[in-house]
Amino acid sequence: MVSAATTPVTDLLRQLGAEAGSGLSAAEVLRRQSQWGPNAVSSHRARLLPVIWHQVRSPLLALLLVAATASYFVGERSDALVIGVIVALSVGLGAVNEYRAEAAAAALHDQIHHETVVLRDGRAGEVDVTELVPGDLVDLRLGDIVPADLRLIEVTGLACDESVLTGESLPVDKNIGVSPAHTALAELSGCALMGTVVNAGSARGVVVATGARTEFGKIAAGLSTHPVDTEFQVGLRKFSMLLVYVAGGLTTSIFVTNVVLHKPVMDALLFSLAIAVGITPQLLPAVVSSSLAAGSRRMSRRKVLVKRLVCIEDLGNVDVLFTDKTGTLTEGHINFHHAICAGPGEPESVLRWALLCTERSGDSGHIVGGNPLDQALWEAPQVAAQQSALRAYTRLGVLPFDHERNMVSVLVRDVAEGLTLIVKGAPETVLGRCLEVPATARTALDAEFAAGNRVIAVATREMQDNHPPTAGDERDLNLAGFLVFLDPPKSDAAVALRRLASLGISVKVVTGDNPAVAAKVCLDLGLGAGVLTGAEVDDLDDTALAAAITTTTVFARISPAAKARIVRVQRHSGGAVAFLGDGVNDALALHAADVGISVDSATDVAKDAADVILLEKNLDVLADGVGEGRRIFANTIKYVLMGTSSNFGNMFSAAGASLFLSFLPMLPSQILVNNLLYDTSQLAIPTDNVDEEQLRRPAHWDVAFIRRFMIFFGPLSSVFDFLTFGVMLWVLHAGVTEFRSGWFVESLATQTLVIFAIRTRRIPFFRSHPSLPLTLAAFGVVALGAVLPATPLAHTFGFSPLPPAFFAALAAMVVGYLALIEIGKRIFYRTAATTTTPRRRYSRSRALRRRAARFSTADKILGREAN
Repeated sequence: MVSAATTPVTDLLRQLGAEAGSGLSAAEVLRRQSQWGPNAVSSHRARLLPVIWHQVRSPLLALLLVAATASYFVGERSDALVIGVIVALSVGLGAVNEYRAEAAAAALHDQIHHETVVLRDGRAGEVDVTELVPGDLVDLRLGDIVPADLRLIEVTGLACDESVLTGESLPVDKNIGVSPAHTALAELSGCALMGTVVNAGSARGVVVATGARTEFGKIAAGLSTHPVDTEFQVGLRKFSMLLVYVAGGLTTSIFVTNVVLHKPVMDALLFSLAIAVGITPQLLPAVVSSSLAAGSRRMSRRKVLVKRLVCIEDLGNVDVLFTDKTGTLTEGHINFHHAICAGPGEPESVLRWALLCTERSGDSGHIVGGNPLDQALWEAPQVAAQQSALRAYTRLGVLPFDHERNMVSVLVRDVAEGLTLIVKGAPETVLGRCLEVPATARTALDAEFAAGNRVIAVATREMQDNHPPTAGDERDLNLAGFLVFLDPPKSDAAVALRRLASLGISVKVVTGDNPAVAAKVCLDLGLGAGVLTGAEVDDLDDTALAAAITTTTVFARISPAAKARIVRVQRHSGGAVAFLGDGVNDALALHAADVGISVDSATDVAKDAADVILLEKNLDVLADGVGEGRRIFANTIKYVLMGTSSNFGNMFSAAGASLFLSFLPMLPSQILVNNLLYDTSQLAIPTDNVDEEQLRRPAHWDVAFIRRFMIFFGPLSSVFDFLTFGVMLWVLHAGVTEFRSGWFVESLATQTLVIFAIRTRRIPFFRSHPSLPLTLAAFGVVALGAVLPATPLAHTFGFSPLPPAFFAALAAMVVGYLALIEIGKRIFYRTAATTTTPRRRYSRSRALRRRAARFSTADKILGREAN
């Protein structure tokens, strides 16, 4: 890039084989794509080896395998082989489910497209950013993320936010000048670097470097490929560490105690390690991955895409939604309806001035990549009659739209060599720059606002000098008239709003539109119409704003910074906040929200800032996503609570029994088989039904709550384990092998069937029905465990057949255990308290990773050296 910045534009175009007026040919693009590869800095393909490594990197598993290997060489070969096979099955089961989840995430990524405007074969068109090659001519406009390293060849007021690369918070002005040799990266004023954001103006540049060869690509290549954890993942990790600490304490105490009691050292080591593996949530990643993958597939069918699967759970936490108006509450298909002349002239003259005043030329009868209002204007039937009149004007300069001025200005020359500055923008802003505004014009404007229509003002000014327009020229204007656009409320928006309200989500509209227009739309849809304008928001301190947010439904004429401030204040007031937006002015608020939501047709910077992408801008679709997030969280918590109640209790019982029995209560291989069967049954949890009351409110991760649950319910499980010990020893007078077989069956039955009590706060089966897959999996595993001691595999695992009297006692104990859990459930939930969840703190590396995700491909080879 330094070399390109120090080379004159004409020389550089010649070196790259690019034509300034036509760009590359299609054939040349294909040749260069073959030479340079895709314009990508990373791959989002699902890869099996990293998934397997993620499963086997557990230190407990490693210790168990080492101990099993040592056991093999000291003569305990059959036990060692059984342990090895069981561990391999557990790892395989987890790896398959996690790989499927990664494949689902990759498939979602393929559905999210990032496009840029490129000049090829003399025509401008939109292409995927990964298809760019060196020599391509790329157009940039406000809100674009620069898709490659560019040398600028045309510039109109361009400024770029380069903070993602340099950390500099202020936008950097750009030009087409030649930089001195050895210029620092942050001072390359004649270049636009990949990953930076167009903060103002527009430009055209020639691609100099793509993919990993860009400055951004070099930085992205040095990042860890593991993305920053969400609050959900942090909670999972804290829970896992809680059980690891418990397992570590039990393992050490069991091993030391058994050695002190003169039991075989190798048996004691294998037993204590098996207990540790039994307590640790070995298949928790697989259960979570299965839940998220299944949820992502359901959401994808509903046209909701998540950039990362764990964002689904974050979406379920939302209780306040800030959204723009266009496309969510309204149809989003903006149509130009009519023009209003401010004076005695004809409305056609207003339309003509407006067609000339667009950031991108409409010389071909349409514009590529323009803003929605300009696109609606050029698609209007009235445009055809204006084509000959438009050809009488030559565009000389453009001052692009920005959110400080809320206007765009274009300087044109007519056939008589007269110069006219045309200004188009928000009525309040444009009227404030006019010399005179007729009363009839104000009356017409108020009538259109009252009807809920969108209005754009058009004004002109005769100019004496031919110079690029500046903000200082936007004064002493003559009002030409207004453009009226229709965007009626959606027919199903009121239903969607009621559905969000039933989910405990408060919807508030944050818009740059006129207060009267926004309030009219909200009233039509049944939303309260408390209104605050941007000026009123700016006059409030954070405390007063927090209070005002609770009674306000519409925030109108809001600046980008004010949007972000509203979101931040609400976040600090409590609850999780989502922001739905698709424009350049929404990017700050999207970053500030707990969950940023955008649409596939949004501007680059909005899509980049979002966590969730809607293929259809529809609040009903968003409600589906929220419900899915809450369903996934609820089902994940079911597995967690299982692991902290019956499973923990059974392992604790095994540890306690080993202290007073002259033999191990269960062999290491039996503990691992028990754990494998139990975990297998829990893989059906993602399919389970969720009670309606769990979907009505957001749920947050609370490790303190889980710890209390473990301490309360774990001992209840141990009570029935010790009852089983008594039945086996003093009633059935069981030997060692029969004792182990009986406790294996009982522990598997109680810890598996308790899911039906733990999965709901209602009475199971009668008031809350589990899913069929979960029911079949749970009873199937219990049945398999019951018959295992009577199968030919019994000898391999150290089992023996059990008498009928045992199964009668087992049925009574299972019923009694589930009844005790129901009683305990009522006591526990009556006294349970919750804690607040700390807010996430995002780092610059998180922004780099999110930005790099747009430049990724499913291809294996991301870049090739030039021949």
